[in-house]
Amino acid sequence: MSEVQFNNQLTDQINVSPEAVRQLLALTESEEGVNGVRIFVSGGGCGGMSYGMTFVDQPTEYDCVLDRDGLKVYVDAVALSYLEGVEIDYQSQGANASFVFKNVFANTGGSGVCGTCGAAGGGCG
Repeated sequence: MSEVQFNNQLTDQINVSPEAVRQLLALTESEEGVNGVRIFVSGGGCGGMSYGMTFVDQPTEYDCVLDRDGLKVYVDAVALSYLEGVEIDYQSQGANASFVFKNVFANTGGSGVCGTCGAAGGGCG
């Protein structure tokens, strides 16, 4: 049996806008010991999925990484199977500012409802 090499470098599977990169870099640089941000998927079953972001101090061996202008964005291979094609932007309107996820769950029909229960990806690229 030959050993399969795990490709952990993301290229265009996830898109992060320049403004989102700037804002995330500012947040990660203000926190001590933070290596980047993680995009994650939670929930499950056919009732729907949700997503979020958190700081990463140490990536895992199963993380895929997107490196944009010094910002490291980590996604594990299973979450990537749901988030491939997502676009992360940062928008401000008046006093409100937030990160916006566009095209979320494109691989499951774009609605967040489970269209491929039990399906999981096998790598990042």
